[in-house]
Amino acid sequence: MSVEVSVVLPAYNEEATIEQTIHTTLDTLDSFLPKGRYEVLVAEDGCDDNTPKIAARIAGEDRRVQHVHSDTRLGRGSALERAFRISSGETLVYFDTDLATDMSHLEELVESVRSGEYDIATGSRWIPGNVAERPAKRSIPSRGFNTLVRFLLDSKLQDHQCGFKAFDRSVLFALLDDIGDEHWFWDTEVLVRAQERGYRVKEFPVDWVPGEETKVDLVRDVFGMGSQILRCWWEIAVQPRITRGVTIAGGSLLVLVAVALMSLYIDPSAVVEHMSKADPWYIAGATLVYLVSWPLRGLRYRDILQELGYNEGIWFLTGAVFISQTGNLVIPARVGDAVRAYVVKMRRKIPYASGFASLAVERVFDLLTITVLASAVFFVLAAMGIDAGSLGSISQSRRDSGQTAIVVAIGVGLAAILALVGIIASVRSDRNFVRSTISAISSDSYADYLASVIERFTSDIQTVASTPKSFARIGASSVGIWILDVVTALLVFAAFNVQLSLITFVAVGFFAVSVGNLAKVLPLSPGGVGLYEGAFTLIVVMFTPVTGPVAVSAAIVDHAVKNVLTVIGGIISTLVLNVSLTTAVEESRNIEASNTD
Repeated sequence: MSVEVSVVLPAYNEEATIEQTIHTTLDTLDSFLPKGRYEVLVAEDGCDDNTPKIAARIAGEDRRVQHVHSDTRLGRGSALERAFRISSGETLVYFDTDLATDMSHLEELVESVRSGEYDIATGSRWIPGNVAERPAKRSIPSRGFNTLVRFLLDSKLQDHQCGFKAFDRSVLFALLDDIGDEHWFWDTEVLVRAQERGYRVKEFPVDWVPGEETKVDLVRDVFGMGSQILRCWWEIAVQPRITRGVTIAGGSLLVLVAVALMSLYIDPSAVVEHMSKADPWYIAGATLVYLVSWPLRGLRYRDILQELGYNEGIWFLTGAVFISQTGNLVIPARVGDAVRAYVVKMRRKIPYASGFASLAVERVFDLLTITVLASAVFFVLAAMGIDAGSLGSISQSRRDSGQTAIVVAIGVGLAAILALVGIIASVRSDRNFVRSTISAISSDSYADYLASVIERFTSDIQTVASTPKSFARIGASSVGIWILDVVTALLVFAAFNVQLSLITFVAVGFFAVSVGNLAKVLPLSPGGVGLYEGAFTLIVVMFTPVTGPVAVSAAIVDHAVKNVLTVIGGIISTLVLNVSLTTAVEESRNIEASNTD
């Protein structure tokens, strides 16, 4: 006779109860199912007590029982999934081994799915008709969790975490590829995605008494499940709607809103007038200076890849950088980063993992260089005695805005420096500070994934910066790149005939460009258009007597020179390297940094 029902008991350090639980389960199944039509699998999840020995002994004595052993802790979700894949039944069931749910409900659970009436069945402690004794320390987090799941994930169920569920085999296996969690959130995600696809889900009241000890950490695991709710919300409700058209429209709308708000304080006609009077020779000089920075970008990228074990030519890599930066201008959310990984993979067979690793290192050096430049100039300004309070002609609202921009920029910079110090300290230490810190907050699979990403990231940084010589070489080219970026802005600024002392002109220019680029860290618009101009203008107006229209005009022309030159270079590079930017953008959407082929 073939097995129809497979019951999985997830077990982690259950030596005190597992034997009684197995016998109770067998007796209950025997009361309503034909002999030989069911099996019980003990999904032993890397226990460090006597649970494996007990489960193995019982499995050796009773052919209805299987022991599914794991040497390491998989997480409840992964342990369940592994056992379900080994099982034979068409109706798959699991419940918690503490038997908190009264076993008198097992027949209803099994038959709801076995009969074909429902695809999934789940017990509930929160709908009328149940008897559930829950202490406040467990009921309050549970109600909050279920409310969030219903609100954010559009679930119609009252209780998602009751450990008493049954699934149609084909339905569960159709859902498993989309399940991202491996621990406590696993069954909640199954229920949410089942409802999203229109499967029939039955929720019925059960009598429930909490076990003496829960394996759920009410701080780490609840926090972790909260992060999983947000992940699912993003994947289900947001990500499918983020098409190229929506992204471009959203970024364009942000720019229009910024322009509209700016026009309340600055006369647009005055901006246009100042731009028309700008000295074209200075702007031409700015264009040439910015053009010189691009081979330097290719040189730095070559040095980074060499440290990762790949030797490529400067001009090819300069073209790859041009194409990726053009991608960032066309579409926000830094799509160009994935485009560059795609280009070096397709044209030079550099694995995606290495492509993304090199980009990560490049971003770190960029952020640190900008931060150092901004911080250095800020202290120079302070030493010179230039502050907002001394500029009586500037309105209080503009002073406040400028001060806010400075605080934000300094905050971003300090956070970047502290994060890097912590990361490198972790890599150089025998202790894994990254994983231990994240694990102290949450132990779910998403936290584990995040820890793995950061560990890989820190390893890449350590590889590139492993010697003082390589660190100095890449650091020097980064400083050169951003000095040329600032000089470009200063030449544009000079085109508007601003009357400032040389020291103030250079210091404020460095600071404005640095803060403007820090503002672009948020990928809210294509190429940071609007963000850069706004931050640049605030700094200039705050620290100098330069009027708003002049500052805005300089910021717009500066950013336009850089973006136009980038697009031209990107177009030429796509032709020379025979790369379709449209294809690269489409293909890069499917690239994950974890790919290693």
